[in-house]
Amino acid sequence: MTHTMTTVADGMQGSIPFDPYDYDFHEDPYPTYARLREQAPVYRNTDGDFWALARHHDVTDAFRDNIRLSNSWGVSMDPASYNENAEYAMSFLAMDDPRHLRLRKLVSKGFTPRRVSELAPRIEELTRQHWARCLEMGEFDYVHDFAGLLPMDVVSELLGVGPNDRAYLRTQSDLLIHREEGVTDVPQAAITAYLELHRYYTDLIADRRNNLGDDLVSALIGAEIRDDDGELTMMSDQEIIGFMMLMVVAGNETTTKLLANSVYWAHRSHDQLAQILSAVGDGADAVESVQDWVQETLRYDTSTQMLLRRVVEDVEYGGFTIPAGDRVLLLIGSANRDEEVFGPDADRYRIGRDSDRTILSFGLGTHFCLGAHLARLEAELGLAEIARTVSDFEVDLEAAERVHSVNVRGFASLPMKVQAR
Repeated sequence: MTHTMTTVADGMQGSIPFDPYDYDFHEDPYPTYARLREQAPVYRNTDGDFWALARHHDVTDAFRDNIRLSNSWGVSMDPASYNENAEYAMSFLAMDDPRHLRLRKLVSKGFTPRRVSELAPRIEELTRQHWARCLEMGEFDYVHDFAGLLPMDVVSELLGVGPNDRAYLRTQSDLLIHREEGVTDVPQAAITAYLELHRYYTDLIADRRNNLGDDLVSALIGAEIRDDDGELTMMSDQEIIGFMMLMVVAGNETTTKLLANSVYWAHRSHDQLAQILSAVGDGADAVESVQDWVQETLRYDTSTQMLLRRVVEDVEYGGFTIPAGDRVLLLIGSANRDEEVFGPDADRYRIGRDSDRTILSFGLGTHFCLGAHLARLEAELGLAEIARTVSDFEVDLEAAERVHSVNVRGFASLPMKVQAR
C-alpha cells in the first residue's frame, strides 16, 4: 500500500530533529542517522522541504535510478545552488544523460587511468616533501601542514597550476564549502570565491590555448568525441571551467578530509593503529598495510556525507511516494553505517572489515566518482609515508576544529604530535 506525506517524521517539528546545516549535527551526525534508519528511513522534513533516505538499500537504489531522480539541478541543498545553472560549478555532476555521458566521455579522454597511475611517483615525492617538514617540526597542524597541501598539489599538478598559486586556490576552495552557523544558503564569501576561481581558470585556459602542454587542461582542450549524429564535439571553455571547479572540491577538499579523518579515527582506535605501525616497522609493505585503514575510514566517516537529487517522476521508497518536483537527500554517511549490511558492529571503527563491494562513499552507477582511484591512491601513499616514518602519533582532540558544510565532513584543523622512528 502506498501512503502520501504522513507523519514519517515531520522534520524539526517531529520526533527526529534533522537539520543538515546545524553545527551540532556536523559534530556527530551518526546518532541522528541511527534514529532515522530505525524510526524514519524515508524521512520528510516539511520545514526544510526535503526528503531523506537513510538505509543502505534505499540509497543504493536511488543512486541507480538516474531516470526518476535527476542530477540536473546539482547535489547541494543551498537554494542559490539548486537550479538549472548548477553545472557551472559542478560540471557533469549536475547533468543527466545524454549530456552527462557526453561530457564524462570527453573528460575521460584526459583523466585516464594511465594518467592517474603515472602520477604515483610524483605523489610519493610530494608526500615525502611535506611529511619531512612535519617530522622535523614534531608538533604541527596535520591539516594545514600536510593533509591540506598534498591533494591541492596533486590537483594542481594535473591542471598545470604553478606552486605560487596553490595556496590561493586552496583558500578559495575552502571558502566554497564553508558555512557559518545559521547560514542556510551560499554566503557572499563563497560567491566571491567562485568568481575568483572562474577568473583564474578563464585566464589559465586562454594561456593553455596558446601554449599547449601535457597537463590535463591541455588534454581537455584537445579532447574530441563523436556525437549521436557522428559529428566531432569538443568541450567549451565553460565546460572546462565547470570541471576544474569540480576538481578543486571533489579532487581537493574530499581527499583532504579523507586523510584527516583517517588519522583522527586511527588515533581514537590506538590498538589498531599500533598494529599497523608495528607491522610496517617489522618490514611489511607500507602501502598494502594502510589500504584497509583507508577503506574503513571511507566507510565509517566518509568525506561526502550526503548528495541531493531532484525528483522528476513520482518514486516510491519504503511504501511512501515522493512526488515529482520534490527533492531527496541520499544519506551516504548513514548508508555506510547500516547494520543490515555491515553487521551489528557497524558503528565501530574496525580496520580490516570487508566492505569493498558495499560502501557508497564514491557513489554508484552512472555518476560513480571519476576520481575514486586517485583519491585512494593519494590517501594510501600519504598514510603509508606516515606508517613508515613514525612509531606513534597523537592528535589533540580538544583543539581539533571541524569544517562546517552540508555535504562535506572533516577537519579544518587537527593538531598532531609524532614520534619519529
